Amino acid sequence: MERAQHLAAQAVSRVAAGATLSRALAPSEAGGERALVHELTYGTLRFLGQLRAIVRALAHRAPADAGVEALLWVALYQLVHTRAPVHTVVDCAVRATSRLRRPAAKGLINAVLRNFLRRRHSVLSGVERDAEARFSYPRWWIDRICAEYPERFAQVLDAGNARPPLCLRVNVRKTTPSDFIALLDGHGVGASPAGRAGVIVERRRVDDLPGYAQGLFSVQDAAAQLAAPLLGARAGMRVLDACAAPGGKTTHLAEIADLDLTALDVDPARVERLAGNLSRLGLAARLVGGDAGDPVSWWDGRPFDRIVADVPCTASGVVRRHPDGKWLRRESDVESFTRQQSRLLDALWPLVAPGGRLLYSTCSLFRAENGDQVDGFIARHPDAVRIGLELPASFAAIEGQLLPVEGDAEHNHDGFFYALIEKS
Repeated sequence: MERAQHLAAQAVSRVAAGATLSRALAPSEAGGERALVHELTYGTLRFLGQLRAIVRALAHRAPADAGVEALLWVALYQLVHTRAPVHTVVDCAVRATSRLRRPAAKGLINAVLRNFLRRRHSVLSGVERDAEARFSYPRWWIDRICAEYPERFAQVLDAGNARPPLCLRVNVRKTTPSDFIALLDGHGVGASPAGRAGVIVERRRVDDLPGYAQGLFSVQDAAAQLAAPLLGARAGMRVLDACAAPGGKTTHLAEIADLDLTALDVDPARVERLAGNLSRLGLAARLVGGDAGDPVSWWDGRPFDRIVADVPCTASGVVRRHPDGKWLRRESDVESFTRQQSRLLDALWPLVAPGGRLLYSTCSLFRAENGDQVDGFIARHPDAVRIGLELPASFAAIEGQLLPVEGDAEHNHDGFFYALIEKS
């Protein structure tokens, strides 16, 4: 545990300094403590607002060393949110100061953690009065969610701090959800159906699950699995996935219909990853490297019957999977993304055939990126008509906005937004 605490504290420190979570965890990926390091790092970032407040309440002054403060956050996460033996947590954290080369911090670590154990109830009750500590989001994020979802804001914010399920999408070209669940059951893996082709399984390494190498499934959240069916693509149609990598929507489209399918992405490395996913699943698509906002550089001039535009966004609806996003994003990023989204939509619209449809999608909760963005687009384009969506009744949704919630298999989805636009 001592080494895992140390590595997790280093990763959290890197995120606090501006690194993405995947980059922050990279140095610890090869160790035998990988699973525990991930658990401590993800958990600490989910509840960082609360953990920061606890340190402020117990330490006479903030630790001068960022690594020491991060170690306190990690240990406090264990004491508040896990069942780890409390004395082991404290003793290991004290010893971990030597790994940080800050042995002088032993006294501070020991005093803060033992003080918390003595005053646990009063400290937790006290910090709850601060919104950033109660919800563990930056204040601007809390204020925006409160304003846009006044009756559900607490539920939405709390759901973003929950552990997400491991949701798979069955490759219907090769098997069925019921047969795949039976396969998992035969290997001692618990699973339950979710939606048309979704299966939620016990959390474990994906490539260790039966059927992975054979291409029987992909990893895709239940909300993201709605995109391909909503697009309404039929056999023979010319279809573009405009921001395709890593390929969840591309491969889903290829699974459900025989299409003239093009997958576009601006990042060559991500296009290569998409190619690998298609190969594993036994599917095919035309892969193109290029900027969706600059069609002149890659488009052949032939219009598309269907386009799915899963555009870059703040990812505010998937923070339970990417908790670093809460602390890396700034409020000014919202406006930056909306400009980028408008550019992509305006560039892609001429590529839609008359009578064709474009599905606009984000994994954001913020109205500026979603409903407001679509309203502005339709106002700019008289030939654009928004089509009503039929979303599963079991999903939490408001006019195309899916809200992240906790609950049974079908309800337990991320926060996505969908708008289907037809060219009249």
